[in-house]
Amino acid sequence: MSSERQARLADRIRVLLAERLEKGLRDPRLGFVTITDVKVTGDLQHASVFYTVLGSADDRAASAEALKSATGMLRSEVGKHLNVRLTPSLEFIPDAIPENADHIAHLLREARERDAAVAGLAAGAVYAGDADPYVKPRELDEDDAELDDAEFDDA
Repeated sequence: MSSERQARLADRIRVLLAERLEKGLRDPRLGFVTITDVKVTGDLQHASVFYTVLGSADDRAASAEALKSATGMLRSEVGKHLNVRLTPSLEFIPDAIPENADHIAHLLREARERDAAVAGLAAGAVYAGDADPYVKPRELDEDDAELDDAEFDDA
């Protein structure tokens, strides 16, 4: 269960890092990086920073190296602007949101194709038995109705 203080600190770290990355790091390896989330441990000593990089796999790998080499500088930058006794250590973790979104989009596309195939098969299908397979209540004739009334009168 995250506390209010953890949430505020995580949000503040996310904003500070995003602002710093927007200014640039003077590292040519750094691509277009977006900070998606920050999770802070309960003792406020460690922050996991989740990020995404726009571009190819090479761009993502180069940006990961750039962030890893700039971790100390980014931590000191965060420490200057936070009013906490100890600055949390930073760990940059690539966020899997784009890959998961692509996978889900692929699954949805595949499901739509299968639904269209089933709808095509169902369009020309005919019932194997009666069109309405459900049992309907039996309609009583006048003779049957008199017999049922007689059974209740005897009882």
